[in-house]
Amino acid sequence: QVQLVESGGGLVQPGGSLRLSCAASGRTFSVYAMGWFRQAPGKERDLVTAITWSGSSTYYADSVKGRFTISRDIAKNTVYLQMNSLKPEDTAVYYCAASQRVGALPNLVYGYWGQGTQVTVSS
Repeated sequence: QVQLVESGGGLVQPGGSLRLSCAASGRTFSVYAMGWFRQAPGKERDLVTAITWSGSSTYYADSVKGRFTISRDIAKNTVYLQMNSLKPEDTAVYYCAASQRVGALPNLVYGYWGQGTQVTVSS
């Protein structure tokens, strides 16, 4: 089992920044990759970005390229999502997820999920 706890969400004005954190515990040695998803009201949950636990590979959805950065701190078992130049359309609940399966980052199946953290971009 892998437990995930997100933090760092909140209300921010357009153009502002936020950093989300996802602390992992449990069988973290079995994790291949971590991802950040988001789900806006009435929409499907979409993959925003992902990173292999080794840090060797990353993936970004086109909508966030150049604005969001994913990183991880192995010593702290924590993955971060730095979000800059935020837009109202970035408003969503953001979920951290972990995958134990090896494969291409955009296509992984994630078996463990955090509880989600709300990000609201509004003036």
